[in-house]
Amino acid sequence: MMRSLKDTRLGVLLGGKGAYITLAGVLAVSVAAGAVAYGKAVNTLETPPAYENVDPPEKIVRAADKKQTGVLREVPDTVTSAAKTTEKPRMTEEPKITVPDTQPNVMPVNGEILAPYSGGALVKSETTGVWKTHDGIDIKAERGTAVKAMNKGEVTEVREDPLWGYTVIIDHGSGIMGYYYNLSSAVAVKEGDPVQSGQTIGAVGDTAEIESAMPSHLHFGLKRNGSWIDPLDYIAPIGKK
Repeated sequence: MMRSLKDTRLGVLLGGKGAYITLAGVLAVSVAAGAVAYGKAVNTLETPPAYENVDPPEKIVRAADKKQTGVLREVPDTVTSAAKTTEKPRMTEEPKITVPDTQPNVMPVNGEILAPYSGGALVKSETTGVWKTHDGIDIKAERGTAVKAMNKGEVTEVREDPLWGYTVIIDHGSGIMGYYYNLSSAVAVKEGDPVQSGQTIGAVGDTAEIESAMPSHLHFGLKRNGSWIDPLDYIAPIGKK
């Protein structure tokens, strides 16, 4: 009676090792499948992805080559402000102040200096006996002696002063104002008249009550920019150089 394969030695071997053989087969199949999957993955990595709705690289390069030049960019205010603050200030040439040369000046009258300019010091008045400054010079001259303009200028005022008598004031320019006091009533100019150097503007009188105790003379004063100065600094009379 024939024995079945299961009962034979081969069947026993196969029955005992069948499971191993089956397992080995499964493993072999799995390894093969893994190798195939790995190969596909490698091929996927080596192949560049397809561009979706994006220009390919060569098109982007061509577009970059067509970029515009010379386009003005808007500069932020902060940059403009910084540039303004660092910009060197422009040097502007200061206007030159030209002081006209008023020389040669002339003495309004020629004569002895009875009372000099006191330069702010107090002196006693021969008429009032009061100590006060003497803000001009007293030039001795006979009544009726012609009084001349020290230099060219414009007559700014003609008046009869209660203390200084008939007075003529002339703007000689460059901040110099001339005051001609103790004139006679025969004034030869009027306000607004232009005068030339040495032009007769009046005559010596005795109309200055504040200096009535002195001999006939012309009281002549000068102001520079509103302050009294010594007339002899501008006019060198005979005997004083």
